[in-house]
Amino acid sequence: MTKTYTEINEKIKNGTAVVLTAKEVSELAKTCSPKEIAERVDVVTTATFGAMCSSGAFLNFGHADPPIRMEKIELNGIRVCGGLAAVDTYIGATDCNPENPTYGGAHLIEDLIAGKEITLEAWGKGTDCYPRKHIKTKVTKDTVNEAYLYNPRNAYQNYNVATNSTDQIKYTYMGTLLPKLRNAAYSTAGELSPLINDPECRTIGLGTRIFLCGTEGYVAWNGTQFHSTKEVNDYGIPTSNARTLAVIGDLKNMSTEFLRGVYYEKYGVSLFVGIGIPIPILDEDMARRVSIRNEQIETTIVDYGNGNKILGKTNYAALQSGEIEIDGQKIRTAPVSSLSKAIEIANILKEWIRKGDFLLTEPVRPMPVGTSLKSLKEQE
Repeated sequence: MTKTYTEINEKIKNGTAVVLTAKEVSELAKTCSPKEIAERVDVVTTATFGAMCSSGAFLNFGHADPPIRMEKIELNGIRVCGGLAAVDTYIGATDCNPENPTYGGAHLIEDLIAGKEITLEAWGKGTDCYPRKHIKTKVTKDTVNEAYLYNPRNAYQNYNVATNSTDQIKYTYMGTLLPKLRNAAYSTAGELSPLINDPECRTIGLGTRIFLCGTEGYVAWNGTQFHSTKEVNDYGIPTSNARTLAVIGDLKNMSTEFLRGVYYEKYGVSLFVGIGIPIPILDEDMARRVSIRNEQIETTIVDYGNGNKILGKTNYAALQSGEIEIDGQKIRTAPVSSLSKAIEIANILKEWIRKGDFLLTEPVRPMPVGTSLKSLKEQE
């Protein structure tokens, strides 16, 4: 059988749509075939909550009197983008003041969402139309004209497991990696993760409506470093990092429950982002895709201390058990994302849909296919 977005949305409006989280449908798949799931289920909600460094926010402050063309901008002492003219900026999540490296752009964004006052200081050279050369004031999310999150690379489709075989501690964006393979870090929500449930992006594309940090958002484009790798497991899922999403949403309506600034020791600042994506069960193939279980999702173990050497593969059931094995050595595992938050997001999105408050959108443009990841080469 097949269904359309229109048919599923009519069920949502009528309150008759059957909505399950990806975790729930994975359990259902133990006793039901993909055909039976396609007949019984209309929407599956997926989610993730983890560190996504490639994130940020656009702000428009409004004009002062006399006006200024802001060429150098600081927010709470953090230098942010001054190249947008005249009173716009982009706060990158990893922007920071070297004098205070534990507080960065991610924390600025969190503070804005929390309604806190932010100190704005800006400088310009002065022009005939923008004569002011300096301004210092306070802003909040309520005093700026626009404040929207725009994240160029979120919701990675799978990701490597990070470990370290050297004799020295390594401080990374995957957290602190202890020497001699004494721990391993992973970041993906496994069977709940959005792009694992729709690995070929059949239903996720430009215009897809999503849960973003507590409010409604959208997929704006394919994310940076998006690549449709050929290395997949028996279920069609890449066994290392592959596709990504660029997402957008109204920062003023977001919640700090689902967006948090963090600092990784001796690495820097990052932003935890909560994303939930509904997967319409259009046919038996989509039902088969969302039926994936943690033990069926493989990922690659990488030695971050030794030139990203590949040490083997494991699956998310093992990772979430707290222990994996490499060459006979048992290694403790720990997530650098929150599975409990991902479950919470999937359930919130499920309730939004069941109440008729959240309809599905059909992508207006599909994600690219046949892409590969290019590397930067230094000129000789």
